[in-house]
Amino acid sequence: MGLLKVIEWTESDSDTIVYKVPMGGNTINRGSVLNVRESQVAIFCDKGRMADVFLPGYYKLETDSIPVLTKLLSWKYGFEKPFKSDVYFVNTHQFTNMKWGTSSPIMIRDADYGAVRVRGFGTYAFRVKDAFVFMKELSGTLSSFSTRDITDYIRSMLVMGISDAIGESGVPVLDMAGNLIELSAAVKKSLTPRFESMGLELTGFNFESFSLPPELEKALDESTRLGMMRKNIDVYTQIAQADALKEAAKNPGMAGSAMGAGIGMGMGVGMGRMFADISAGGAPKPAEGGKHCIHCGAALSATAKFCPECGKPVSPTCPKCGAKLPAGSKFCPECGTKL
Repeated sequence: MGLLKVIEWTESDSDTIVYKVPMGGNTINRGSVLNVRESQVAIFCDKGRMADVFLPGYYKLETDSIPVLTKLLSWKYGFEKPFKSDVYFVNTHQFTNMKWGTSSPIMIRDADYGAVRVRGFGTYAFRVKDAFVFMKELSGTLSSFSTRDITDYIRSMLVMGISDAIGESGVPVLDMAGNLIELSAAVKKSLTPRFESMGLELTGFNFESFSLPPELEKALDESTRLGMMRKNIDVYTQIAQADALKEAAKNPGMAGSAMGAGIGMGMGVGMGRMFADISAGGAPKPAEGGKHCIHCGAALSATAKFCPECGKPVSPTCPKCGAKLPAGSKFCPECGTKL
């Protein structure tokens, strides 16, 4: 039987949470040394009963340094003989970049779309906050305990916390992508008591993605496309009309049918009115308060200066002095020039 001089744990696996020192036939003698590194806690157990907890530091094992174990072993005046005890090291550093995801969709009630199934994925981080409680509640007297032994249980708690946080937040489905930080904080706050009851601390929780069912995403994309078209319906109408006229110009035989289709779609309303006026009166009617050309009698608008039919000025002037001439004048009333 050997004497254990230095008790320590050099971590070789970053996923190990609890490590039991393989004692074999070794015993611990008075004056042995316990070396607990940073981000570690050492726990002495006697026959399954947890006794002394050692924080990071360098300890010389004496009666005073292990008072609880001394009491359990009934050492009234200190121990001189070697003794056997189980020694566990608990890793207290943060275990980061742990993955979580919803294996099945979470059903939530949305004010706009009713019952909606959503999925989420992300990362979380945790650490052992109270090694004594953790050993008592989860690890027990197992020789080793790793993150793989607890991640499934933590993920189930996270999904429960996510469902609770989303339900209480009242955030609409379409606004969740812009509120992931707030939702992460709500999930972390909701699960803190559950983690502390196991001696753990949820140090970080993050959403990486948040997705809706494919059919709902497709419906939202279609609604967005239609909304954009409604806001720019005039532009789309003009483009469609221009394209129709181009096609009609390429094939003259299609001009009438293309124009008819344009009018039926509401894109040739102005042109339809013009043709209606022509069919009713033969020629465009002058605007209210308009006049007729003094030369050819064509209808003129109130602001016309030249006749659109004969091209002559509406109000003739003297070619010599420029004075305005009354209708039917043969001589200029100003200079007497014969017209």
